[in-house]
Amino acid sequence: MATVDPVNRIIAGYWPLGDEIDPRPALLALAAAGAQIALPAVAGQGMVLIFRGWRNGEALESGPFGTAHPPARAPLVEPDTVLVPLIAFDGTGNRLGYGAGYYDRTIAALRRQRKTLVVGLAYDAQEVPEVPAGAHDQRLDSIITDRRTLWFET
Repeated sequence: MATVDPVNRIIAGYWPLGDEIDPRPALLALAAAGAQIALPAVAGQGMVLIFRGWRNGEALESGPFGTAHPPARAPLVEPDTVLVPLIAFDGTGNRLGYGAGYYDRTIAALRRQRKTLVVGLAYDAQEVPEVPAGAHDQRLDSIITDRRTLWFET
């Protein structure tokens, strides 16, 4: 099982939508422990996500699909760790997202550049027996639910 020392790491989270599990308490705790926090922004349809630095209290702008992200003047960063939302997950680290492929493209691009820890955040009840996965789908390194933490070989 891996552990992550947040000091001097760039950890990307997300601003929750609807019923997604809320990562903000974890992001604030990670920032207090020395991590730089980033949030994703959609650069364009079919592209990878970009990440901008963010601190608690800084204003966010509205983005596509109801998202919120730091303004364009916020610095671009490359995360070491990415926390991702999901609709469903299975016991092998596959996730079901919203279907546009933004996270899969982004995770693949980040992993080509360097080792990147990718952690799904979910409620335990979101686990399903199997998530259909194609060649472009990126498996998660870990999933943290409201009840447990799962680690996978990727």
